[in-house]
This record gives sequence, structure tokens and C-alpha cells, in this order.
Amino acid sequence: MKKVVALGEVLLRLSTKEYLRFSQVHDFNADYGGSELNVISTLTNFGMESAFVTRLPENDIGDCALAQIHRHNISTEYIARGGDRLGIYFLEKGASLRSSKVVYDRAYSSFCSFEKGMVDWGEIFKDAGWFHWSGITAGVSQSAADLCMEAIEKANEMGLTISTDFNYRANLWKYGKSPSEVMEKMVSMCDVVLAGDYASKQYFDIEPSGSTEQARQISLCQELIKRFPKVKKVAVTNRGNINALHNTWSAVLYSGKQLYISKPYDITYIVDRIGAGDSFMGALIYGLCHFDDQKALDFAVAASCLKHTIYGDTNLVSKEEVFGLMEGNNSGHVKR
Repeated sequence: MKKVVALGEVLLRLSTKEYLRFSQVHDFNADYGGSELNVISTLTNFGMESAFVTRLPENDIGDCALAQIHRHNISTEYIARGGDRLGIYFLEKGASLRSSKVVYDRAYSSFCSFEKGMVDWGEIFKDAGWFHWSGITAGVSQSAADLCMEAIEKANEMGLTISTDFNYRANLWKYGKSPSEVMEKMVSMCDVVLAGDYASKQYFDIEPSGSTEQARQISLCQELIKRFPKVKKVAVTNRGNINALHNTWSAVLYSGKQLYISKPYDITYIVDRIGAGDSFMGALIYGLCHFDDQKALDFAVAASCLKHTIYGDTNLVSKEEVFGLMEGNNSGHVKR
């Protein structure tokens, strides 16, 4: 199986301990993550060869982020160094009826000034079969969007499968371009899309129709494939927010002809939901490379369900644990 390559920003995550509010803390837990890195980490954890493309500052914090990537056995051969700082996000974990909160501090990061021509995509993609990017990268800065477009065009030229997670972030897109202006051409060259109602509305003014949830999902998938004929598969995750620590979780996958539906999971105690969508995307890529569409979807939903039980951005579950959950092993008994 050829390697998977992703482009994205690495962020320093500073999270409050336990369920404390920002106003209560004097120190934070420090971790590293980022949407595309989380996807690649999931794939590497499942045994696929992968490489990550980003830009890190040449200082101790950049070195720590690089060490974290190494720790997950991800190739760092194509990581550039330079710029002034690593982007940061602060996480306040919610509880019960109080939602979690994220505050970003990522302006003028090293990745924001990552530009076209800084990397050789032909060299990077020479032994790759898949390229992944997300709407977060497109929204960070004009130069990051241009670099991402350069990568998509080269990947398309070299025949790689291209996937994207819409990942709309309202506090990005501050560099003078509208999301639709940038995303239209990018998505038009993709093969696999992870979408959602809200992001599809923000990016493309697409709103699903239908009187039932399933009808709306089919409508959204059909509208996206109609808008972007190269897209072969559209996935949509479904989160039911009962409270901050109790969610339901499921997803659908549309192949252009058939809608595949996963079983729903009831997650009654969430340890950390950050990165759950990324773990779904990574597991879906793995599944589509190894299984039929229904099993790929079931694998992705089970893997991302388990991510909710793990602290940090990265999904650290094994394939065996995912298969166990798919087979109904959800008792939580101690394995001896």
C-alpha cells in the first residue's frame, strides 16, 4: 500500500486540568495536535506508511512538536523549519450542561507564512497514493491556501486519491477571501469528502432538503456530488449532544449510488472529544484502502467512537480494539 501524505498546521494545545475554567487555572497541560496531523497519526497507528508536511519554528517549542510527530512514527522528511512561532489553542473542558471552549492564538505562526515553492510536491508524492488536506489549512492564510492548492494540483496530476475534511472554522478566513472563493476549485479536484450541513452552507451555500434526517443526508451528499463531479464518496458524521460528557455518534457514507449507514453509538462518558472527527477521517481512509464501503464506514465510526475515551488529540486505539467494538465488545471489562 502506497503512503498517505497530509498537509496541515501543528498547534500547541494548552488545556485546563480536570474541568476547571480558564479563570481558575494557574497551569495547563501541554500537548500537540492539529486536524491533518491527527488524521495521519490515526493511519500510522493502524500500520499505514505516512508523511506529514508542515512548517515549524526553529526553537525549542518547534523541536518539541517535531519530537511528538516522530513519536508516532510519522515521516518528518518533508517538514520545513522557519518562521517565528508555533500556533496555540487553549482548551477549557466542559462538564454536564456547560460546553467546552476553545480559544485560538495562531496569528503569524510559522505555518501561516508557509508558501508555494517551499516544498517539492513531485518528490513528496513520488511513492504516495493518497493526499489529505482540510478547510482549516485553506482558511489559515492566503499563502497556506496557495500552498495547499499547489499540492492538490500536483496530487491530481500524479493520479493520487485526494481527500478533504471541510472543517469550517468561523474564526479563520480573515485574509480577505471568502471561503467559497477559495474552496470551490480545491474541492473540485477531490475524490473523498467529509462534509456537514453547516460547513456546506458556509462554503457553498448548499442546504439539504428532506423531512427526515436520512433524507437530508442523502440530499446533502447528492448536492455535493452534483456540484463536484470528481467526488466519488461523501461521508457525514452525526453527533447528538445530550450534554458535554454524553453524546451519540454515527455516520453515513454515500458512493454516488448507495447510502451506507453505520450503527449508532451511545457514548455516556467522554474523556476528550477533540480530534474525534479527525480520527473518523483517518480510519475512513484506512477502511477505504482495505475494506468494502460498508465495513470502511463501520470501522471509521467505531474507531472515532473509541477516540472519545482517550485524552489528547490523537487516537491511540489498535485495530483489534476497533474490531472488538464493531463486534459488540463494549462492556469495558478488564483484559488480563
